[in-house]
Amino acid sequence: MCGAGRLLHVRPGRARSGPARGVSCSLVEYGPAGGSASPHGRTHGRIGPARPAPCRRGASAHRTVVSHATVVSHAPNDQEVDVMTDELTVSVLGTGIMGAAMARNLAGAGHTVRAWNRSRDKAEPLAADGVHVAGTPAGAVEGADVVLTMLYDGPATLDVMRQASPALRAGTSWVQSTTAGIESVGELAGFAREKGLLFYDAPVLGTREPAEAGQLLVLAAGPAEGRDTVTPVFDAVGARTVWTGEDGAAAGATRLKLVANSWVIAATSATGETLALAGALGVDPRSFFDAIAGGPLDMGYLHAKSALILEDRLSPASFAVSTAAKDARLIVEAGEQNGVRLDVAAASAERFARAAGQGHGDEDMAAAYFASFDEGTGGAGGAGGIGGTEDSGGAGSASGPDAASGR
Repeated sequence: MCGAGRLLHVRPGRARSGPARGVSCSLVEYGPAGGSASPHGRTHGRIGPARPAPCRRGASAHRTVVSHATVVSHAPNDQEVDVMTDELTVSVLGTGIMGAAMARNLAGAGHTVRAWNRSRDKAEPLAADGVHVAGTPAGAVEGADVVLTMLYDGPATLDVMRQASPALRAGTSWVQSTTAGIESVGELAGFAREKGLLFYDAPVLGTREPAEAGQLLVLAAGPAEGRDTVTPVFDAVGARTVWTGEDGAAAGATRLKLVANSWVIAATSATGETLALAGALGVDPRSFFDAIAGGPLDMGYLHAKSALILEDRLSPASFAVSTAAKDARLIVEAGEQNGVRLDVAAASAERFARAAGQGHGDEDMAAAYFASFDEGTGGAGGAGGIGGTEDSGGAGSASGPDAASGR
């Protein structure tokens, strides 16, 4: 561990940089302030989770960042030393539900963040978190070490990257986190090759809440030689990274994401249909929950999505109906291209599209529940009084393809 195993003291609220007695680390990350007071009036112990990387004696880091703290050694007289970390310049293209949360966490980890969104008003609030909001994709990627894309789909991502092209530097790492189809990933990787970019296929698992908490699961595939650069980005936005291979163009991470999303979409559709049937048959949903409680059919996801429907809490969305419809179509296409018929995914895609057509596109994907009813019948209210009204305020929701994709 960096610092030769010495106990570190921390004084909140300051940052230093400079040589550190001939020892440097490629990454040390500090979370929110915490710890207890020392006899010297300082705070000691780690601030949040620390992830020290191997040290190299006699080396120096590019730039030093210690967020919210100055670190001093447990040496006589509490002599101050510096912890050296690599600060990156990260461009975030697309600041919807996911992109905005990722940009905030990157800035909070001490990185310089430059963000762009098609609708600038959705990116402007990030300025309060220290994020520089750019007017164009090219302005956002200028001087970036890492470009992170979190847009609606593959074609939208390619369009934005082409706009950014004049300012892209050869050798820049591109973390492509948009959920795109397998074919689209190949096209994006081809663009990366043309521009000399290191391409990382890196979709994430998680919705609004884990994104805001920096607890996403990052699925990643890309060259080993650039991982030291992208790992601090993954650490800032996620709780764990699962590497699926070294060739981002093979879309190994996207393949895993589509498999995971197929389960999520099936579970969401099943939840909505179960509640709709319960209402139609006059069954209290709590009777169903009690019947499966503690058994293999019981699961937290069922209760979470059911609560959104039953308590009329579909806005703001954690993951919007319109975006779920897009992902369901990508799953069906992947199955067709590989000789697999996915009837549940196809039916789910139709349900999401129908719910969106009824005005629920900006609401949480659980609102596909309303697809069980003919438009204008009152939805939940007309099916035994389960859930809320048909219109749960979707017009005011900050989700859907525009928000989630950065459009």
